[in-house]
Amino acid sequence: MKGLMQDRPLLVSTLIAHAARNHGDAEIVSRLGVDILFRYSYAACEARAKKLARALARLGVSRGDRVATLAWNTHRHLEIYYAVSGSGAICHTINPRLFFEQIQFICNHAQDAVMLFDLTFVDQVSRLASQTPSIKHWIALCERSALPRGIAVAGLLSYEELIEQEDGDYEWPQVDEYSAASLCYTSGTTGDPKGVLYTHRSAVLHTYAAATPDCFGLSSGDVIMPASSMYHANAWGVPYVATMVGAKLVLCGQHLDGPNLYHLIEGEQVTQSMGVPTVWLGLMQYLEGTDRSLSSLKQIVIGGAACPLTLIEQFRNRFAVDVVQLWGMTETSPLGTVNRLKRKHAKWPVDRQDQVRANQGRVVYGCDLEIFDARGIPLPHDGKAFGSLMIRGWWVASGYYRVEGDALTQDGWFPTGDIATVDPDGYMRITDRSKDVIKSGGEWISSVDLENEAVRHPEVAEAAVIGVPHPKWDERPLLLIVPKRPGELTKVMMREFLVDKVARWWLPDDIVFVSELPHTATGKILKTALREQYAEHMLKSYE
Repeated sequence: MKGLMQDRPLLVSTLIAHAARNHGDAEIVSRLGVDILFRYSYAACEARAKKLARALARLGVSRGDRVATLAWNTHRHLEIYYAVSGSGAICHTINPRLFFEQIQFICNHAQDAVMLFDLTFVDQVSRLASQTPSIKHWIALCERSALPRGIAVAGLLSYEELIEQEDGDYEWPQVDEYSAASLCYTSGTTGDPKGVLYTHRSAVLHTYAAATPDCFGLSSGDVIMPASSMYHANAWGVPYVATMVGAKLVLCGQHLDGPNLYHLIEGEQVTQSMGVPTVWLGLMQYLEGTDRSLSSLKQIVIGGAACPLTLIEQFRNRFAVDVVQLWGMTETSPLGTVNRLKRKHAKWPVDRQDQVRANQGRVVYGCDLEIFDARGIPLPHDGKAFGSLMIRGWWVASGYYRVEGDALTQDGWFPTGDIATVDPDGYMRITDRSKDVIKSGGEWISSVDLENEAVRHPEVAEAAVIGVPHPKWDERPLLLIVPKRPGELTKVMMREFLVDKVARWWLPDDIVFVSELPHTATGKILKTALREQYAEHMLKSYE
């Protein structure tokens, strides 16, 4: 017997419709330039999104068509989120930091019908226009008077002019909640990018989960600034969550350096923000150099890469800001685990609590995770056994767009490519990517653990550990360090710092000081480039 409950589809459009109706005057602030802020409300956002939906329909966009963006975190990008998905088309956000050849591949693979772009990407668009035949309309995110001249794009349209021509008489259609809402391509370091196709249902369920106290813990009383990019995994779902709860939303545009982030946080009294470690390292360096304080910020959620424990300690001890680690991937929408302490941890001393905070966290309801050995047998959750991490859940990908077959194991698990442990309390800790783990003398060395210990040194700004070939041990660890003050730190000093923090046989065979480390388009350290660069590095022994 079925229950007697209404059957209403879970749709992305319901988020903005709810905000406009119930939090219509809540503010959205959008940075359009270093000194230019645009302000309006959720009600105005929905009205403009409806006009855009109507305008796209007049251009011939229909349900299932892919509408691409090359855009920063702005109010216009937010309107595109809702207009495209809400109309039944697919919002395809493209990472502009990818190589041009990757962007070209992504556009052609997705068969995008329309491209909306910020003016900072005029050069890429000029090159793309002749190499992406499926794109019929190019729309610059600006007024008509600001349209770039001399751009090699026929029939270039102005976003603002398109919207102004519509009267806003539009009703969000009732589409199937299992239909595709948005598309995001992974930025893997090997092979072509692969498309992850989110559904309306998965997006709404992910939004519900992300708002809960054990996840982001957001409410209408917050001022939320996603420093996670709207072109990557829907900015971790944060624009959806802020809209659902009716919080003030601050969109920081393209400027994610320390000074600009600080002035936006203080000026708008931001209480919650999210982003990758490199963003917050930059803010911390600015704060240290200027002796400024943070008056409103209460919480930072960090994901995309392991967060150095020193960063957690610095934000807590100096600014009373709580840092929460998140783990996930494009394929998990991206929420997988969040590190919130359990009730029993409240009475623990801070140093013991920090041992827990250093993990990636506990799995979020709606997902399940497991670790397996090489034979596919589940391993114990004892905090010691480590194996291949796999996940399944309501917002986890089952396959990739236009790639034959699904991406799951026979029993429905998605292989993440991470090596991890899980302790008896359910806290998962990434020990490495399967391709980054260092195999030395038949044993595994965690590059992540070594990096986390290295960055605890007060003179280390950033660190990376890679395995390099060794004639006897197969591989040995090489530590690369970006020092805060060149010349102040030596190899001997660094080795002495590490000697009582890791197993002796984990100690790096050599330490190299560099001015910077290569990063992927999403801020992760590009270890493939480092392994290639240092493949012939002559290891030196300290023994």
